[in-house]
Amino acid sequence: MHLRSVVLLLTVLAIGALAAFNWPALSEPSAVSLGLTTIEAPLGLVMLALTALLAVIFVAYVLSLQGSVLMETRRHTKELQAQRELADKAEASRFTELRSFLDAQHQQSHAAVLERLDALEARLAARAQESDNTTAAYVGQLEQQLRDRESRAVIPAV
Repeated sequence: MHLRSVVLLLTVLAIGALAAFNWPALSEPSAVSLGLTTIEAPLGLVMLALTALLAVIFVAYVLSLQGSVLMETRRHTKELQAQRELADKAEASRFTELRSFLDAQHQQSHAAVLERLDALEARLAARAQESDNTTAAYVGQLEQQLRDRESRAVIPAV
């Protein structure tokens, strides 16, 4: 129990004990003035009844206050949950946008790499063709030189 609850319980027990020990004095009739008129009633019981009524009103007020706080807390919880869902959706949307952006970037870079590879392949093919042509020219030159030597070697022998 909280300290406030203990103090409140002790106070109620003290009032109850005082009322029980002093019951004859509380129930002794006396003249009680109500402003316009005077009545015969036990003043102690009237005061005790008013104290009990005040306690009941206080408890009712506390319960209503606690109920309103509970309802407000529930409302705030629902609003917080709605805001959390909105934030989650926004975050998911940002992740989707980021993924699509990264996919687009990947496609662009992939296309650039493929384009560059095609260009390199074309240059390599051109260089290979050039090398083949150069080699064929050298081989043709060598064949021509060999034929010229053969033909020179055959003519003097005649």
